Amino acid sequence: MSPLLCASASYPLVRVYTQKLQGERWLERHQGQLPVFACVLGFTETGLLPGISAAGATPADRQYTAIADAEFLYHGPQTHPAYPLPPLIVGASPALISRAILAGQQIPLYLFNAGLPSPPAVPAIDLHGVPASCVSQGKAMALPIVERLLQQGLLWGEKLAATEPGYLILGECVVGGTTTALAVLAGLGIAAAGKVNSSHPDCNHDQKWSLVQAGLQRSGLWTLSLEEEKTDPTPHTPHPTPLQIVAAVGDPMQIVVAGMAIAASRTCGVLLAGGTQMLAVYALLRAIADSHYLAWQPDQIVVGTTRWVADDRTGDTVGLAKLVGDVPLLATQLSFASSRYEQLRAYEQGFVKEGVGAGGCAIAACLYKHWSQAELLEAIETLAEQHQQLSRRRLKHHN
Repeated sequence: MSPLLCASASYPLVRVYTQKLQGERWLERHQGQLPVFACVLGFTETGLLPGISAAGATPADRQYTAIADAEFLYHGPQTHPAYPLPPLIVGASPALISRAILAGQQIPLYLFNAGLPSPPAVPAIDLHGVPASCVSQGKAMALPIVERLLQQGLLWGEKLAATEPGYLILGECVVGGTTTALAVLAGLGIAAAGKVNSSHPDCNHDQKWSLVQAGLQRSGLWTLSLEEEKTDPTPHTPHPTPLQIVAAVGDPMQIVVAGMAIAASRTCGVLLAGGTQMLAVYALLRAIADSHYLAWQPDQIVVGTTRWVADDRTGDTVGLAKLVGDVPLLATQLSFASSRYEQLRAYEQGFVKEGVGAGGCAIAACLYKHWSQAELLEAIETLAEQHQQLSRRRLKHHN
């Protein structure tokens, strides 16, 4: 079977990269269905390290990226936002993509605070988590907090599925989250080094891996050496549990989304909206379901991202998806090559790539209302124009 083509036979807006038959069946099942979008916000002090992420020009900006993204998702462009979208080194926030689609197709939005330094300025369900310490410390979160967040995820996954959506889109915003994703994947024994993505045009693999190595060693659960195998962490303990791994080197979003997906998959489809981070969540949820004997439906879950992630030459998302195993990797084929906005064209040079469920929302836009490339681009550019005008007005007012 060929990749699913929506709107125009000449422009494949959704491509299935791995587990093609399973992925195409999932797409066919959910065509024309209204989804629900849940975005889980979290924080890791890893995101404050110089050079670790381009999701905010400075560490101070990155401290508020998730809070600003949440406000933009909820309200769209405003004259006086409590937290303006942070300036990026290059490019525009992926919140523009998600917001344009949620507003244009009237997709319901739920925001969850899994563990942020400050509460969002918009309605969000507080799960009483905590920001994670830097992955290099090997003590990201206390185990009882991880256990509580798993229970919250399971509870809310069941609740969201009970709203009878066609399917559930689970997005995230965690600056530095591809590094914690690498750490969790390595902890689970998956050889992910050199395969993950980043918001930089060239992935900072060495920086990420050295932080992960330090965290795994300091946790006391693993022996790991860069000079030896980059690919095979050896546990000190015979079998570190998935929750111990998250407590050592993870972030609060991962455990919440894992719980949500396990519970929701029992009754509805789940689109894990992201790249590296959601592949790590899938590997984590499978390990949790196995270790805790939790019922779930693997056929109900796919990972959906952007082609900027799936085709990123400085990572290996497709190879990583194959290593993770039996999950279909989908990607929107949305292009900004012809955009009139330089900040959007920057995506084509490898900047930003993904975030706050942008790829998953673009896939949903194709499935639900059959938006074409032209319709997607028009909606995103219209929103970008509104945002730019209000930002200029705000700057003018301040000056």
